[in-house]
Amino acid sequence: MRLRRWGTALTLLLAVTASPAVAPAGPAAAASPGRTPHPRAPQPLARLFDNTAVSDNSRPGAADFDGAGHSLSAQDLAAAGWSPGSVLTLDGARLSRPRTAAGRPDNVRADGQAVAVGGRGDALAFLVAGTGGTAGGTGTVRYRDGSRSSYELTAPDWRSGPLTTKAVALPHLNGAGGQSAGPVRLYAVAVPLRPGREVASVVLPGAARSAGTLHVFAVAVRDTARGRTGSWAASTAGYRAVGPWTDRTLRLVVHSGAGGPGARIRIANTFAAAPVEIAAASIAVRGTGPAARNTPVPLTFGRGRTGVRVPAGAEAFSDPADFTVPPGTDLLVSLHLPGTVTAAPVHQEAAQLSYLSADGSGDRTGDAGGAAYPETLTSWPFLTGVDVRGGPGSVVALGDSITDGVRSTSGANRRWPDVLAARFQAQHALPRYGVLNHGISANRVVTDRYQGDGVSTDTGGVSARHRLERDVLAQPGARTVVVFEGINDVRWETSAEEVVAGLRALARRAHERGLRVVVATVAPCAGYPDCTAAVETRRQAVNAAVRAEAGAAFDATLDFDAVLRDPAQPGRMLPGYDSGDHLHPGDAGLRALGEAVDLRALVPGRG
Repeated sequence: MRLRRWGTALTLLLAVTASPAVAPAGPAAAASPGRTPHPRAPQPLARLFDNTAVSDNSRPGAADFDGAGHSLSAQDLAAAGWSPGSVLTLDGARLSRPRTAAGRPDNVRADGQAVAVGGRGDALAFLVAGTGGTAGGTGTVRYRDGSRSSYELTAPDWRSGPLTTKAVALPHLNGAGGQSAGPVRLYAVAVPLRPGREVASVVLPGAARSAGTLHVFAVAVRDTARGRTGSWAASTAGYRAVGPWTDRTLRLVVHSGAGGPGARIRIANTFAAAPVEIAAASIAVRGTGPAARNTPVPLTFGRGRTGVRVPAGAEAFSDPADFTVPPGTDLLVSLHLPGTVTAAPVHQEAAQLSYLSADGSGDRTGDAGGAAYPETLTSWPFLTGVDVRGGPGSVVALGDSITDGVRSTSGANRRWPDVLAARFQAQHALPRYGVLNHGISANRVVTDRYQGDGVSTDTGGVSARHRLERDVLAQPGARTVVVFEGINDVRWETSAEEVVAGLRALARRAHERGLRVVVATVAPCAGYPDCTAAVETRRQAVNAAVRAEAGAAFDATLDFDAVLRDPAQPGRMLPGYDSGDHLHPGDAGLRALGEAVDLRALVPGRG
């Protein structure tokens, strides 16, 4: 079992002010093929910096990240909210950008250095990038009890790596001759730790393990905390044009699963190119419409600040508030946006009306009444989670539109994960888990719909494999993941073999973090316009593999196909469960899915 605690993630932020003894690294120093011998005793990361990645636009030749005279723009980083010394919460880990000026050493080229880092948690998080290609290798974690574990760390190339998994993308590339068009990228990568053991130090991978050079900017222990339970969650599905919204307040309606005290919210600026300012926030139990049952409770950030600036690609957690979340209840989370917002990360298919104050109406987060909220929203911008203190942890439902609740009754909370959450709360024989809905309409297992960068109308999200870290492994108190995806892959000509390989890869990564993995069979869709005979053949092949691998690649399977199909026409959904489009179950079909789950199959050690 992994040890987790309630409160701020226990991390050690290593990228602190560089030692004055470290000399500036210009192009010649950075590009040198030799390496300065490094001490055997673990050192703070900043004392090991031997490369300069960031230059000021006025002196683009003062840094040489890749050995060819290229570097990141300090002005681009600042515009993204990634200023020197800024603390960035990325996939639940608090990582600090080096507090060094442009043109001075700010990262280390991994070459087996021993880094002083400590803490207990579920993962070790790195802020990294590769130069000269994808870079990585095998490193070692040393624990206080004298034991060790190895890890594999891979960093995509800073110029050609995928945008779908980047932490931040910047629009320009600096070089000795000036500035040219980017994008360039930095990545947050997490690797598993042994449960419950306290980290003493980390040995970085050796330099000769890959064609590219692995650069490390920061490292920290991530603790997603067994002392927290997720009550509600949603995935960022895309980055869409909005408004513009100027000096307005969002009042977002969400439905709790697990209850508990000490509520906190999670705000995500996923996929964004610029920071967002949240000037004030509050939480309340919903009365009717946008009105609260009682005066909303104000939320603070970073030990008492009323607002927070969330950098591009990062997230922010509020401080735990003196507010008890009742289980199975609508909540109002209000966010005041003081500036002008023209694009936002959104969960598009909310199946829920939320509310928006008038342009220029200011901070209405404290309003108990709903008169200040004349407009409505059908998406959830920025907000991705509500957590409570204590409790047994969470089950995460990773899925597509059927999990997302598309074509269920809006505002009625009849998605199958809602049914599952209510069942957990109504019993006492098993842990009363929270259930976190990370379904995205149009999502796929192995193929990205949204490409991970820029304003887009596509809100099908990045693939399950590319969002697993953010939407499952970094979730509070995650114990079990239920994967119910694949219909969109087989409908869009992904082979059954690729889908099954993708599901196995998801399971392998989740098992590395100690999660129980349950995979559901793909539901029937005959009658939907593109559900051809070829699609049915691929669907049946995926399902045969999923059923066969229960207890092997997967800890258990849920036969959702058997729950929904018409025995007389197995490729079709039962008419009583069909929403009418032959692909998405209606309320009755979603209830059947939620009620068909054996709760014991979701509990580690009980299924």
